Amino acid sequence: MALPRGWRLGAGPVIAAIVLFIIVMLALLAPLIVPHDPMAIDALQRLKGPSETYPLGTDAYGRDVLSRVITGGRVSLFIGISAAVVSVLIGLLIGLVSGFFRTADAIIMRIMDSLMAIPSILLAIALVALNGPSIWSVMGAITIPEIPRVVRLVRSVVLSAREEPYVEAAIALGSSMPKILWQHLMPNTLAPLIVQGTYICASAILTEAILSFLGAGVSTEIPTWGNIMAEGRVYFQLKPSLIFWPGLMLSLCILSINLLGDTARDMLDPRLKKREG
Repeated sequence: MALPRGWRLGAGPVIAAIVLFIIVMLALLAPLIVPHDPMAIDALQRLKGPSETYPLGTDAYGRDVLSRVITGGRVSLFIGISAAVVSVLIGLLIGLVSGFFRTADAIIMRIMDSLMAIPSILLAIALVALNGPSIWSVMGAITIPEIPRVVRLVRSVVLSAREEPYVEAAIALGSSMPKILWQHLMPNTLAPLIVQGTYICASAILTEAILSFLGAGVSTEIPTWGNIMAEGRVYFQLKPSLIFWPGLMLSLCILSINLLGDTARDMLDPRLKKREG
């Protein structure tokens, strides 16, 4: 996407993009670049400090912290990106219908209001109790509360766009409803959805870490940033680095995504574009 005329990216978005790119590449290439098996237990190497063999030391089970932090990004990023994509796609479809068809609007929005009343943490605990700890339980607990927010966003855009002359002309010419929704209304939602998707992704990564830290997230056998911190909290006074390194990666990832989301919002919203005079 070309930058708007007169637009200049600051150092912050560039640094955020570089940091996020590095984190994503580390996660994608983790099986090839990690120095040790992140699941391998070695009781003789418990809670070792940084060394040439273990650059970030080892945890309470003798597992390499560096390998686990790099590998943990795979699951955390997968959950974040998947939750964002699923919630945006489902929310887009429901929002288009709700915003265009007045008869369905009241019913759909009452259902969305009901879903928004469900706290993600309580939903995750319920899903884990029913299905056991898993990636899919966490994704469901994160995605379900996010869908209504996307629906409300898309609905607000459609309510405004459906009164435009080109939409009224398409209706007068007898265009089919799917064509009107897809060709005339859906493009208006892309800019806000891109921004909303970045926020959902960052929020999903953080929520997964919180749920895993509380024991209501991904199975403890699977390394994620939240699980690594949850295991390290017992030894925090003895070895704070067990929480510091996954916490640092989590913070950098979320900060980078949010900063890029803010930049996308400023670029895509004409009212918020920052132009130099």
